[in-house]
Amino acid sequence: MKIKYAIVFIFIMALVIIEKESNIISRVSEKMMLRQTPQQTTQTSLDYSNTTQPSQTISTTQGSPSNRTEEQHEKELQNGRRKHILLMATTRSGSSFVGQFFNQHGENMFYLFEPLWHVERMMMNKSAETNNSSLLPTIYRDVLKGLFLCDFSPLEKFISPPPQNHVTSELFRRHSSSSLCEEQVCTPVIKDVYERYGCKNRLCGPLNLTLASQLCLSKKHQAIKTVRVQKWQTLQPLLEDPRLDMKIIQLVRDPRAILASRILAFPKYQTWNDFVHDGHPPENYKEVLQGNCDNIRWAAEVGLSQPDWLRRRYMLVRYEDIARFPMQKAEEMYRFTGIPFSPQVREWILRNTHTTQGKDDLFSTQRNSSEQAEKWRYNLPFTLAQLVQRLCGPTMKLFGYKFVNNAKMLVNKSISLCEDRTFQ
Repeated sequence: MKIKYAIVFIFIMALVIIEKESNIISRVSEKMMLRQTPQQTTQTSLDYSNTTQPSQTISTTQGSPSNRTEEQHEKELQNGRRKHILLMATTRSGSSFVGQFFNQHGENMFYLFEPLWHVERMMMNKSAETNNSSLLPTIYRDVLKGLFLCDFSPLEKFISPPPQNHVTSELFRRHSSSSLCEEQVCTPVIKDVYERYGCKNRLCGPLNLTLASQLCLSKKHQAIKTVRVQKWQTLQPLLEDPRLDMKIIQLVRDPRAILASRILAFPKYQTWNDFVHDGHPPENYKEVLQGNCDNIRWAAEVGLSQPDWLRRRYMLVRYEDIARFPMQKAEEMYRFTGIPFSPQVREWILRNTHTTQGKDDLFSTQRNSSEQAEKWRYNLPFTLAQLVQRLCGPTMKLFGYKFVNNAKMLVNKSISLCEDRTFQ
């Protein structure tokens, strides 16, 4: 009998030991899986009316820039760490300058400059053949969602020429993103491969989007600057996405100043000066001016009304206020986003808002900001100012921009054209 009890006892102990070893192996295996970097992604389900050729299909093999993004973002959101910021503006409104407030934050920020440029260029090139322009809001939404989840796969479909093995030398204005020029994504230079938007602070090879995805996942916060989104049908699904802790900052500027800046910066706008001499407005001038102003105003009216899905997630800021009080407004924007205001941003503002170094560069972010905000008043003929006031009157009134009655008032800088206004 003793032998039988001994056998039973030994058998039970063996089972206990096997079970414990099995649990230990399972836990070790799970930890090893969690330590692996993202290596795979599922095939993108986006079609967009065949915007790419079959050879441009996003690869699903090892090296793809997405994996575990949803799981990781949900965990970070629960811990209250990761913030997603969209700086929404229009061309020549000062958005490149304001975007630097986030780009200069430091090692905790992943910043992207105009990634939707690739989408717009490809879709507009195809618009003569198909009505792809109607798909833009949906495409913008999906590309932004992917980028906020550190997944570059949706964007890859629109980069031309297509990235090879997730490596591209054509990412628009890569050098405008400090993150994309950090050491982790600075690959060795490849001989005879020219990168149009290469990094300025170090010599790097083409951008590996898989490495960019991994770097993005390591950051606490993300910010994207775009001038290509003005409609809430694009943004509302992102704001309602539980994986994203998203805030919208809408940057506006006096539409007269925007037109004056576009005439100086873009050749296609220089024909507007002919209107001063011959009285004939440019083709589609109402669509260009009034359409743009209306879109900006409609977006702001929804934002300021604070619907439930946008409550405490929207901020309106005027470029003129930022130009006069850059430090104060930067601190307000950071307070709104819930991200700590960093010493690096403070230093950058002090260094770049009281200088004449970039005064002759239309695309520079280094200049005397307060002078820059008023400079347009000497460049825009009164006739064009009147045209803008007639077509953009409701927008100007909403944002507190004063009308000018004559040419002398336009250039009289003792008269402010901005009302003191607080936007809630």
